[in-house]
Amino acid sequence: MPSGKNIPAGRATRAESMRKDLAAALTAATNSPGTGLARAALIIARIEYPRLDPEPYLTSLDRMGNAARCAFERSAHASGDRSTPALIRALNAYLFEELGFAGNREHYEDPRNSCLNEVLDRRTGIPITLAIVYMEVARRAGLQLDGVNFPGHFLVRYPEGTGSALIIDPFHGGALLTEHQCRILLQTHVGPEVAFNQALLVPATRIQIVVRMLLNLKNLYVHMRSFPQARDVTELLLAMTPSALSELRDRGLLAYHLNDVSGALRDLQTYLKLSSIGDIDKDAREEQQQIWEHVKTLRRRVAALN
Repeated sequence: MPSGKNIPAGRATRAESMRKDLAAALTAATNSPGTGLARAALIIARIEYPRLDPEPYLTSLDRMGNAARCAFERSAHASGDRSTPALIRALNAYLFEELGFAGNREHYEDPRNSCLNEVLDRRTGIPITLAIVYMEVARRAGLQLDGVNFPGHFLVRYPEGTGSALIIDPFHGGALLTEHQCRILLQTHVGPEVAFNQALLVPATRIQIVVRMLLNLKNLYVHMRSFPQARDVTELLLAMTPSALSELRDRGLLAYHLNDVSGALRDLQTYLKLSSIGDIDKDAREEQQQIWEHVKTLRRRVAALN
């Protein structure tokens, strides 16, 4: 059963308006020309920091990109080596040795690790946010890198030619990974249920990276029982993937926990209608039955108020 007091109508309206504004801003940032991720990541951080101004952080990334370009030139002048691995070594030295960026192993579940502003301020984060810093600085320095939605541990890649790529792990100081090391990484984070194949190392699109950031953050907020923030994230996920029935279901369940009766009924009833189309398996039927019980409870509550 839901617990807590009902949300006042005025406050609920303001919160819904803020969620819609945030969703519109993230959609615009994700669909803008180019491959940049920083602005979208800073919009996501506004869930935790509603008054966040992105401009100082974008300026900081510009400065870091200029410094990295200078580091590339110094390295090439000193060694005569302008190969991509040499550039990556120079970038690693700048980010991880000079600036001190590092993976946050001790407090991995801290929400600040998922907020780009905090990652830049504190110089620590999780694989995906450190990868965004890595890619954004590299791009500004003239080195285009791709994100990799590797299961359990986000990675970065540089295409070296037909069918080959350098695989980089920003969480571990920009280490270059062999295929064997990628296999070990998969086993460590996911286990034997996912078999390794080269398709796991293909470049991720910008929207795929944004969605992965949002899913990480949603799971974290749900685990912390921070349901208002989890619903904000789900709103953004639906803006990115409007046909994702699982996100429609989750938004309804979060509204249920927050005593937003009308929002919960709207989403859960729509989910039941859409998820019933076509053949469904036993697990799906059991889930639908659980959702239907929630809907009946909500309808009884509405009837009691009339």
